[in-house]
Formats: sequence, structure tokens, C-alpha cells
Amino acid sequence: MNFRDLLKDTLSTLWAHKLRTFLTMFGITWGIISITLMVAAGEGLRIGLKRNAATFGKDVMIFFSGRTSLQAGGMRAGRDIHWGESDYSDVAAQSPACRYVIAEVSNHVQLRSRYNSGNLLVEGSFPPFADMRSLDIAEGRFYNDEDVASVNRVAFLGSDAKKQLFGTRPAIGEVVWLGDIPYTVIGVMRVKNQNSSYDGQDIRKIFVPYSAMIRDFPLQPPAPPHTVNRLLVVPQSLAEHHDCEREVRVALGRIHNFDPNDKEAADVWDTIKNAQANALIMDGLEYFMGSVGIVTLCLGGLGVMNVMLVAVRERTREIGVRKALGATRQAIVTQFFIETLIIAFLSGAVGMGVAYGFCALVDLLPMPDVFAGLLPSWESGVLSFVLLAVIAVLSAVYPAQRAAAVDPIEALRFEAGG
Repeated sequence: MNFRDLLKDTLSTLWAHKLRTFLTMFGITWGIISITLMVAAGEGLRIGLKRNAATFGKDVMIFFSGRTSLQAGGMRAGRDIHWGESDYSDVAAQSPACRYVIAEVSNHVQLRSRYNSGNLLVEGSFPPFADMRSLDIAEGRFYNDEDVASVNRVAFLGSDAKKQLFGTRPAIGEVVWLGDIPYTVIGVMRVKNQNSSYDGQDIRKIFVPYSAMIRDFPLQPPAPPHTVNRLLVVPQSLAEHHDCEREVRVALGRIHNFDPNDKEAADVWDTIKNAQANALIMDGLEYFMGSVGIVTLCLGGLGVMNVMLVAVRERTREIGVRKALGATRQAIVTQFFIETLIIAFLSGAVGMGVAYGFCALVDLLPMPDVFAGLLPSWESGVLSFVLLAVIAVLSAVYPAQRAAAVDPIEALRFEAGG
């Protein structure tokens, strides 16, 4: 029997047992769909969380001053610590592993434009702040080094702050009065969906140069004079993250006489560690979901093996007649092997088609901020087919060997007795 006749005979046999074939294929198909959808959902959640986290800041560590919990340098524990207005430059000079060390000052200020007024948070810092905190520009520009050096009274508006003060009117070049001090609007921020904050949503803030901020709106009591709210730090690279944090702690400890290991004196909001922790969680979730899909696929493979073993028993007489007429052991093995592979790979192709089609349809729908959609990858597709191939071969070998081992005389006698 040539391959064409073998394939035709195999398809005829499968068609003759349509219900059994369908149920067997369904197990494999569902396993492939499960693996693809679960891995795609995990990838969509991973990318969504990463994208959403980036709206707050990019690889930034935020150092908050606190209260000492350890004695150091003859100083008692329990002292209040406050970052000074010039600490950022001293720390930067002592922290080569850090790309940026900048200060941030914020105050609620009563403000007004020609059209409206309000009480919004005004923040003063340095030009890298825009990149560190993902403040994308919709129009105009962010303040620059020259604005800081010249103590220019210029303002960059959050998207909601712009709407409150100017509505739909153009804002660039307009004047906003922060208290009684006029500031010229030089830029407007693009709308962003911020997932976290330590002092409010950026879209409702006004950003001004650090030098103008500490001159016009310094921190008020109970904060000591010439202090700032926090320091923002970015490492030179992710590999230097720990070195950068350590250097900043040592520098701050030296300036303010506290133990660098005192976590209470200098508390850190570390977006890098948060991102790493989220990545570990997502890896675990993705592995778990993929494992569930693999187990489902293996169960489908056992179903295929079971069905083929039943087929061997049901076709004992057919196998005996074929062997009596001269069919070789290799021909019997090949026939049952091909039957199993056809069932497995046809099921796999249907499963992949359904899974990828479903992903494409779901991705047409609007998604929440933390979910990027169902994102199947070529790696998951290759993995699914490799697993399918292994399971198909393992499912085919034993039934095919059982069929080839049938004794033609015993098979005909068994059927006659039945």
C-alpha cells in the first residue's frame, strides 16, 4: 500500500467514526487554545502593567526624609531629617553610579488666569524631571536649564490644569498668576493615565523651574527653612541600581549625620524594585497558566491514545486479514501512526486558528489601562506545536505497536469466536 492509499484509508476510517474522532480532536484543540490564550493573557497583562507603571516614572527612586531610628555619630535616634535645598548637588557629586539626582519642591498655591481660578499644586524641579516622571509634551515646551539658571517665571501646565484655567482656549504665551506673581505659560502636558502618585495626579499640577519655586514659594512651617520635599534619583543603568541607591544613602547620611543603613531616616519609593517584583509575579502567573494549558494538552493526548487503543481492538479482524494477505509490520505501524498524527495535528491547527482569531477579535475591543489585550507570541505558538508533536508521537507509538503485534491467526479466531 503506497502512502496515498494509506492516507485515503486513514481518512475513511476517521470519517466512519465521526463522533469519536470529533471528541478526540476536541481534547487536543482545547489544549492548544488553552495554552495560547493563557500565555497571551499573561503577556497582555505584563505589557499593560509595565506601560501603566511607566506613566508614573521611568526607573526612578524617590527619597523621602524621615526620622532616625538608629544612633549615629553621637547623635540620638528619633531626630527629624529634612533634605536641604542644596543637598541634591552634594549628593550628585558623591554618587557616580547615579545619572540624575534632583530636588523637588511642591506647594498648593491659589492661582488664576484671565478666565478662571483655582488652588492647584505647583511643583518646582529641574529639566530632567519631565523625562523621569513621564511628562510628555502636547504643545510648547518644558522649562530648560536656562530657565533654571535665569530664575525665569515660566510654567508648564498639566492637561487638566490647562482646562481649568483656559478651557479650550490657547494657553501658550498666556499669563497665570501664582498668588500675585505672574508666570508665562510655555507648555502643556499631554493627557496621561497615571497609575500611582505620592502627591496627586500630574495632570492637575503646574510645573515651574526649581530656582523660581524656592524663591517664590518655599516650603512653609512646620517645615524648616530652605528644605525640599524629596529627592529624585535615576541610576546610570539598571545594573548600577543598587550602587546608586547605596551611594545616595551614604552621601545623605554623611550630610545629615545618620546611619546610611537607617531605612527610617531615608525612605525610598523604588519604581525599579516595584517593576522587578511585578515582573516576578507576572512570570509566575504566566508559567502557571501555561502549565494548566500543557496539562490540558497532555490529557487530550491521553484521550487520543485511548481512542486509538480502542480502534486497535475494534479493528482486530481487519488487522489480521491485512497481515494474512501480506501486510508487513511496518505498514501496520505506519497506518496507525499516521491516523494518530492526523488527529493530533489537525486538532492543533484548528486550535491555533481559533485561538489567534479570538485574540484578534478581543484586541479590537477597548482595553483597561493595565491590560494590553490578548498578545500571543510566536514563541508560544512554536512551544504549542512542539508539545503537540511530542504528545502526538507518544500517543501514536503504543497503539501502533499494539496493532502491529496482532497475530493474524489469533485475530481471525478471536473474531470468529466473537
